[in-house]
Formats: sequence, C-alpha cells, structure tokens
Amino acid sequence: MSATNLTVKGLSKRYGDFVALAPTDLDVAQGEFLTLLGPSGSGKTTLLSLIAGLSHPDSGSIHINGTDVTYGAPYERDIGMVFQNYALFPHMTVAENIAFPLQMRKVDAAATRRRVTEALEMVHLPHVAGRYPRELSGGQQQRIALARCMVYRPSIILMDEPLGALDKKLRDHMQLEIKRIHRDLGTTIVYVTHDQEEAMTMSDRICLMNAGSIAQLGTPADLYFRPKSVFVADFLGESNLLDATVSSRDDERVGIAIGGRHCGHAMAYDGSLRPGSKARIMIRPQNLHVESGNIGADQANQPESMQARLTDIMVTGGMTKLYLQAIEPVNGGTEVIAAFPTNRLGEQYEVGQALRLRWSASDAVAIAE
Repeated sequence: MSATNLTVKGLSKRYGDFVALAPTDLDVAQGEFLTLLGPSGSGKTTLLSLIAGLSHPDSGSIHINGTDVTYGAPYERDIGMVFQNYALFPHMTVAENIAFPLQMRKVDAAATRRRVTEALEMVHLPHVAGRYPRELSGGQQQRIALARCMVYRPSIILMDEPLGALDKKLRDHMQLEIKRIHRDLGTTIVYVTHDQEEAMTMSDRICLMNAGSIAQLGTPADLYFRPKSVFVADFLGESNLLDATVSSRDDERVGIAIGGRHCGHAMAYDGSLRPGSKARIMIRPQNLHVESGNIGADQANQPESMQARLTDIMVTGGMTKLYLQAIEPVNGGTEVIAAFPTNRLGEQYEVGQALRLRWSASDAVAIAE
C-alpha cells in the first residue's frame, strides 16, 4: 500500500454562524489522484484552500509527508497550485514564467534551463518557450500553468477547477493531458471540480461533499454503483429513485415491495436496512430494459419490473432517452428515465405508448431513507 502523502484530521472552518467545513478526516496516498466533488457551498473549495494554506482552520490539523503544516505558510508546504485563470505573468515569456518558481528557490541557472526544457517537453509545448501568454490558446496556457507548477517538483499539486474556462472539446483533451502527466510524474493531485463526468473520468478516488461534510469517499465505481445515501445516488449521474419497503434481508440482498407488490430483490450495502425499513431503490436509466407489446396480468406482476407510459423521447447523440410516467406498481405520476445506445429500434416507440420496464436485481440498489 502506498505511503500517505496528505493527512487531514478534524479540520474545520466557520465564517460566523456558517459552517463552511465540519470537522473532517481525510488521508491521501502518495501518487493518488483525488477529486473533491460537490455542489456549490459543499465545502470542497474551503478544504482545498485550507490544505494550500490560503486560510487557517478553526480546529484540526494538516500533515504533509508527516510534517505538521496546519499553520505554515503556503511556500512551506511542498505544494503546487493550478488555478482556473492560469495566473501567468503577461510580461514574461513562457520560459520565464516556468523558470520563475525555480528562481525564487535559488536554483542555479543551468539547472533552471534544463528543468524548464523538461517541463515544456512534459506538456508537449517545447516550441512555445519564447512566446508570451497572450500568443497562446487557452489550452496551451493551461498546459504552461501545469508546467510552471510541476517544474519545482512539489509532492502535492492542488488544482482548483483548472478546466472551467475551456470549451467542452478542449476540456476533454485537457483531461487526457492531465491524466497522462499524472501517470508520468506519479505526483499526488488533489483536484476540485463540480463536473461529475470530469471527476468520474480522472479520479482514483472521489471525495463527494455536501453541506460542509464528506458524503462519501471512494472510487468512481463505488460512488456510482454503491451509493451510501440518496444524495450520492441523485448527485452522481442520472438515476431513478423509487419508494419501497424492505420485506426480507439476505447477506447483501434485500427483498423489496413497491406499491404493496413484491418486486423482487435489490442489492443493499447498508447494514441498517431490515425488514420493514423504508428505502429508495436506485436504478440507473441504462439498466432499465424496455419491452413493448401487450402486457398481460401475468407479465405485469413479474418481479423486477414495472409498467409505465411514454411521455417523451430525446436523442442525445449516442444515447436515446425515454421519459416515462409509472403506472404500476409505482405510484402513478412517478417519473422514470430509460436510456439505451441510439439505434433504429428507437423509432418503434411513440409518445403515449404503454411499456414494460425490467431490470436485474444486481442493478438495483436499496438505500435507507
């Protein structure tokens, strides 16, 4: 197991009566890519600024490589910082921008030139060394900001929504670039974003935050397939959440009843769910299988299934989404989404059509209310 690079214990921050960060514990391993994800006001930027030393906590401690830096200055923390606005010096060339942190650290001229060249090669931009920031595209400026951060080889790089100012195509490209650089360097990265897809794509682990606390910490797959709360299930990706009652419990599976009818089983990773417990059943849209044709009574009462009426169809490029209103056994009016790769079969569906939706018990997750 990798050594711990960053340890946060009981860290908290208040602004008057507002709790920006409740007491928080967090360990980040050497070389890990950890993303702080959450809605506005969730505490992710507050946590990052405390780690960076841009503000001081009301309680708790921060250790980097075993050294207590809780109240140390930013330059004492062995960290690098990449911002959304790049923060490049407009009057300096690219090479001068990258060399600046080395000069502040009194690195000799020959070593500075060598490391600037290495950093430019790392971001695939050796040909722009003599240009000024205004002569670069947004994506190139962001890569130069990365190179300036990496050139002095900090043990931790903090990134605060670094791709927020870029268009989608360039964001996608830069995500791959940052992943490549992280893989090549092996540096620990703590990354802040509100973009779920970005977090899922780039992270080794995601720290999903809400109302100043950690809602769930785990791999992208943990949060997506095994959410521990309704908030996590609802925030990360699209999901259908159905009201249910637990009827039985067996290891990691529970029997579920929806609308008074037995609806098969669902996975349960929460030990508190017992027979009689109220629960929400999460089913991702792509895990709902759509069947058309006449629905007889014997079919309607099949486990892991429901009847719904199609209210709208949306083709979003590679995916087609069906928007439906549940008929049975879910309470009438409950909205459900089904999704599948776009193909000609999608043309068989018409608004107003009654459909049967089926799912696998392994794709349904029971979450305590």
